[in-house]
Amino acid sequence: MAPLSTCMKLASITLGFCTLSFAQDQIPIAAAPSNIPLLGFGTWNLKISSDNTSAAVSAALQAGYRHLDCAAIYGNEKDVGRGIKGGLQEADLKREDIWVTSKLWNDHHHPDQVEQGLDETLGHLGLDYLDLYLMHWPVALSSGKRSINYLDTWHAMEALLVTGKVKHIGVSNFSPEQLKDLISRSTIKPAVHQFELHPYLQQTKFVQWHQENDIHVTAYSPLANLNPGYGKGKDAPPSLLKNGEISAIAKERGCTNAQVALKWGMDRGTSVIPKSSHVERILENFDSKDCALEVEDYAIITKVGKKYLTRFNNPSRSLGLPLFEGLEDS
Repeated sequence: MAPLSTCMKLASITLGFCTLSFAQDQIPIAAAPSNIPLLGFGTWNLKISSDNTSAAVSAALQAGYRHLDCAAIYGNEKDVGRGIKGGLQEADLKREDIWVTSKLWNDHHHPDQVEQGLDETLGHLGLDYLDLYLMHWPVALSSGKRSINYLDTWHAMEALLVTGKVKHIGVSNFSPEQLKDLISRSTIKPAVHQFELHPYLQQTKFVQWHQENDIHVTAYSPLANLNPGYGKGKDAPPSLLKNGEISAIAKERGCTNAQVALKWGMDRGTSVIPKSSHVERILENFDSKDCALEVEDYAIITKVGKKYLTRFNNPSRSLGLPLFEGLEDS
């Protein structure tokens, strides 16, 4: 294995399997859904190369991340699975030491296809079970047609809990009314709801509603428009890495802009799942847990959210379906 210094020099180009030879604080895992590690590692758009994806996941586990977020539609679960296997070996961890989430894609919403979708994901990841399985969208894709359809799918997901293949189930990208409808017509309430959250899309009331109803929240795209999949039009807000208000907080607290945004998310009680293909960024994001924000910082970030309110991931128009109704910047 190459030493970390060598890996970091190469990180801007590619990321090989690197053994982190120094101790990092580890984020513990607990069995209850409310105790999902608040700092996770995302795998959306982690696709420079198969080897890079596997190496990034391995490096994240070696750095101390104990929460991995995956999905069938990301198209990289086999590579992520290789990274999990390598990372567990290098970090001397067992499967039960980490939390792994994945998601059911829209083309497997029919009740007869739900367990098949789960089995495919488990096979690709090389795992016997998931800690959390999410319905990726409240949208079904069948015979080339899309529709808002989630109730029968959810009931099939409820049945997965007795198979031992999943420990918890949840949803992603639901509107308030869709979530309330699902809960009112189901036996099991979602343990987790994953949706877009960052300083530019704070959705404070929606987050609070989840906390009041004992549903854990995971924030995807916690670094906002740093995701390469998001457009950068002329009216787009500045990158979080270049935002003046965030930069001032970072300078005052001895943190980076990314660390400020991630710690802000964790301090709200939400899990955050940043991704990176580069060792130095993986380590930087992990160290966000040590970024200490003050009361005045939260007030400034609240103003930033009002000033630059933007939802970056909204396929409502392209799908021709009503999504995120009743939420900010829908």
